[in-house]
Amino acid sequence: MSQMDEQRVADFLMKTAGDAAAAAGGLSVAIGDRLGLYAAMAGCGPMTASALAERTGLVQRYVEEWLAVQAGLGYAEYDPDKQTFTLPDEHAAVLADEDSPTFLAGVFPVLRSLYATEDGLVSAFRVGGGVGWDEHSDPLYRGTARLFRPGYRENIASAWLPALDGVVDKLRAGARVADIGCGFGYSTIIMAQAYPASTFVGIDFHAPSVDAAGKAAVEAGVADRVHFEVAGGTNFRGTGFDLITCYDCLHDMGDPPGVACRIRSALADDGTWMLVEPAASGRLEENFNPIGRFFLAASLAICLPSAMAQHGSMALGNHAGEEAVRAVAAGAGFSRWRRAAETPVNVVYEARP
Repeated sequence: MSQMDEQRVADFLMKTAGDAAAAAGGLSVAIGDRLGLYAAMAGCGPMTASALAERTGLVQRYVEEWLAVQAGLGYAEYDPDKQTFTLPDEHAAVLADEDSPTFLAGVFPVLRSLYATEDGLVSAFRVGGGVGWDEHSDPLYRGTARLFRPGYRENIASAWLPALDGVVDKLRAGARVADIGCGFGYSTIIMAQAYPASTFVGIDFHAPSVDAAGKAAVEAGVADRVHFEVAGGTNFRGTGFDLITCYDCLHDMGDPPGVACRIRSALADDGTWMLVEPAASGRLEENFNPIGRFFLAASLAICLPSAMAQHGSMALGNHAGEEAVRAVAAGAGFSRWRRAAETPVNVVYEARP
């Protein structure tokens, strides 16, 4: 056995310790998000622990410990002379402002749901099958919706739909749109708010999410032109749609080829399928970056097990890449394909018959 490089061992030990610290610190982020601590610090400049505790009505000793974690993580800045903590505006855009396109705090409550599925994942590793979307808990559903909403709000109406050939003109005139895998319905509602002449149906196989989507549509004032149905990607109702959208969901489905075929049959002759997928590469090594590592970890814990639990024809995972997804579309009869838009997180594909 060759002698180990002790420096490499030490370096890797420190990396692993850092990863463990980040994982443990994630709980503090979820707590800070849930209790409004980041929101209370945003825009306030330097604060003492006692001031933050008074502002939030929380127990000071816990607030002191929470702030210590934030300073250690580098999320808050600490002044040892004045014993004050500051949440920089740039950090508040990520941790406190849910309307910011860079908001990311919503992902941390999801971790509670993911860790709770460990036993199911271990079993799936040993005997096959998966962990269905419905086997997770509410923090995953709500957290996923919160995670994607800022990016959707920033991009759907302003960039993604306009990038499609001729679609905006149809939407302005009055089009029929189906949003497959709509979850809490944020993507559907954003489209309906932007194009009041069109009608929209949001479709998802998870009934609690569909219920939440219906309530959200009422609150947003678009229930007159939006409705939601419980159905899967292969058995939803309707034909003649001018636009069918799939936002960050095809890779979670157990039968992507079957979904693509159903979408093809449901489109009008000149209809468009807009497929939004993670900006992950089919070449594994190209995903070894912060966003890519998150995609890989989420694929193992959520996307792949969800697809495997459906016992379908294919489990893509969220980093299958453009070539694999394009092949699915081509197999369903989509002869025209292009990459219409992209962000650091998402890629938007346009598929036409």
